[in-house]
Amino acid sequence: MVLRIPTLAALAGVTAVLVMPSAVFAQEGSQNRFQLEKTESGFVRLDTQSGALTLCRDEGGQLACRMAADERAAYEKELELLEKRVTALESRQSTAAAKPGLPSEDEIETTLSIMERFMRRFFGLVEEFRQEERQASPDRT
Repeated sequence: MVLRIPTLAALAGVTAVLVMPSAVFAQEGSQNRFQLEKTESGFVRLDTQSGALTLCRDEGGQLACRMAADERAAYEKELELLEKRVTALESRQSTAAAKPGLPSEDEIETTLSIMERFMRRFFGLVEEFRQEERQASPDRT
């Protein structure tokens, strides 16, 4: 029966966190992400984004929160995924830096095609202006 009292206190704390949101205050991280509620044995911290609960104790004026085993496993898994993403991004970046600075044949053809269209249109406009100018002024020969 003695073993169940801390469990009941934790459940009472969880219930208090859910029932009395006005008594809850933000602890750390993004504003209002974590909420604390005092219990008989310390505090219960609620992560409002994930719904995870963590038991915390006041140890010499410092709030010490311990992750549960399943929370720790999820944390380690997330760290592992992030490390893999960073490694992949770094390898991609080093591969891109190793490429020579010359454009490919397709890039050259595309660029020349755009330039050709631009030049044809530009000289077409110049020719139109010349014709308009010729029509506006009589021949002076």
